[in-house]
Amino acid sequence: MGLVSMSWVSYKVVLLLLVAVSLPVVLSKEQLSSKQCEDLGFTEFALCSDCKTFAEYVKDEEDSDDSTSKVTYSGAILEVCMRKLVFYPELVGFIEEDKDKFPTFKVQYIFNSPPKLIMLDDEGQPKDTVIIDNWKREHLLQFLREKVKPTSEQE
Repeated sequence: MGLVSMSWVSYKVVLLLLVAVSLPVVLSKEQLSSKQCEDLGFTEFALCSDCKTFAEYVKDEEDSDDSTSKVTYSGAILEVCMRKLVFYPELVGFIEEDKDKFPTFKVQYIFNSPPKLIMLDDEGQPKDTVIIDNWKREHLLQFLREKVKPTSEQE
């Protein structure tokens, strides 16, 4: 009986060691580093709606017919701290040269706010928020072209 319980304990130890050794390998394949997340535009300021909005925006080709990729908004507000704009030359270029291409787009300066898009529903109320501090100007243009409903002025 002592031999049976000894082998059972050994089995548990071996199983535990296998799990402990394989767990980091499994996790490393499924998780991005914080640097990789930041490069994709996700920071500690990210909101839960960012994942949904990002997933809608960045689709695989096989998912392109999915109804969520067709989600559009009536307008957008770029919320940003005026003092921090110096650190975001891509956004400055967009504000100075491209924002007027979108009649339902507004810039709102809020002290200490990280750059984010507040996407508006049909009633003009905030629906989703997307942190855009690492976005390039062309990404912002493409996102707005695809996600903001055209008005009669744009058609």
